[in-house]
Amino acid sequence: MKIIVYCQHVLGVGHFFRILEICRALSHHQVIMVTGGDDLPVALPEHVHQVRLPGLMMDERFERLSAIDAALSLETVKARRREMLGALFQREAADLFLIELFPFGRKAFRFELEPVLEGISQGRLPKCRVVCSLRDILVEKEKKSHEQQALETLQRNFDLLLVHADPAVVRLEETFGLASRITIPVIYTGFVTPFPEPGIRETLRRRLGLTDQQRLVVVSAGGGKVGVDLMHAFVAAFGTTAAQVDGLRGVLFTGPYLAKAQVQKLKRHAPQGLLIQHFSTEFLNYLAAADLSVSMAGYNTCMNMLAARVPALVLPFDQNREQAMRAQRLAVLGAVEILRPDDLTPSRLAQRMIDLLLHPPAVVRYPNLEGAVQTARELEALAGSHHRQP
Repeated sequence: MKIIVYCQHVLGVGHFFRILEICRALSHHQVIMVTGGDDLPVALPEHVHQVRLPGLMMDERFERLSAIDAALSLETVKARRREMLGALFQREAADLFLIELFPFGRKAFRFELEPVLEGISQGRLPKCRVVCSLRDILVEKEKKSHEQQALETLQRNFDLLLVHADPAVVRLEETFGLASRITIPVIYTGFVTPFPEPGIRETLRRRLGLTDQQRLVVVSAGGGKVGVDLMHAFVAAFGTTAAQVDGLRGVLFTGPYLAKAQVQKLKRHAPQGLLIQHFSTEFLNYLAAADLSVSMAGYNTCMNMLAARVPALVLPFDQNREQAMRAQRLAVLGAVEILRPDDLTPSRLAQRMIDLLLHPPAVVRYPNLEGAVQTARELEALAGSHHRQP
C-alpha cells in the first residue's frame, strides 16, 4: 500500500513527531511524508520517503504566514508548493492520503490542499481514500462559520476521521460544536506516542553516571519557540532544589528553534549538575531515566511522559485553551501536576519540584496510548475496503 501523509508544522514540533510515529507504525507500507516547515535533524525510517515543500511558518501569535527562505515571496512559495503537491499525486497514484489536522485547522494551507482534494473527488487526480488525522483537542472554539466550512469539507472530501485520543479523557464534541453532524466514520485511536526501550532507564542512568539513589530532572519546552520563561525559571530554581535533594542532576532541552542568544544565556547561568542540550533524538529515553519532568503541556510531551511513567509538572501555553484543557484532564488521572505562571519564581518552582521528587504521586489511571498502532490498523482496513464512490 502506498500512503501520502501531509504534515505542516508551523510553530512547534509536536505535529511532526506525532505523524512520524504513525508513519513508523506503517512499516509494511510505502509512505511518502510531505512536510513544509522548518527542517528537523531526525532520521526517517527506511520505508518513509520525505518530500519537502518550500518552507512556510507562522509567527508565535499565529497571525502571519511567511516563507522560511527570505529570498522568496510568500506568493512564489505558495505557487511552487501547490504545483509540487499536485504533481506528486498525479505521479504516485497513492492508495491513501492522510492529512494532519485539516480541515479542522491549518486554514492558511487551503490554497494547496483544496485543489488536491477536489482533484481526487472530481477525477482529475488518481482516486485514493482520504483520511483526517486529528489530535485530541482543537485550539479554540471557532466561529460557527468556520466549523460549518470544516464540516462541509470533511463530508465532501474525506472517508474517515481518526481522533488521536482516549474518549474517556477527552472527546471531539468538547472542542468541535458540530461533531454530532459528522456522517463519515469517526474512530478514536488512543493517544499517539512511542514507548521507551526495555531497560533503557538503567542503561541511560549508567551512561550519565547516576547512582540508584540520585534523582534526575528533565526539562523541555517542545520546539523552543515558546516556554523560554519556564526554562529560565528552572535554571534559577535548580540550585535551591539541589540543596534539598542530594546528588540531583538535571538536563534541559532547549528545543531546536530557541534563539541562540537565549541558549547562551541559559548556559551562562546554569549551575553545577545541570546539562543544557539543544535537541536529542533520545528525549524519550531521558524521560524514562528521569524522576521528574518539567515542561509545557503539548500533546507529544505529555504522551511521552505517560509512556515513560515519569512524575511531571506542566506549564500550559497560555495563548489558547488546548494545553490547559489537556493538563487538567491528565491531572484528574494523577498523571501530572499543573504549574501556574506565579509558580515560576525560584523559590516556588524549587518547592514544587522538591515535593514531587521526594514524594512521587500515584497515577490513578493511564489512558490508551496505542494510537499509532491502531491508526495503522484503521488505515489498512480502509484501504482493503471498496474504493470511494464517484
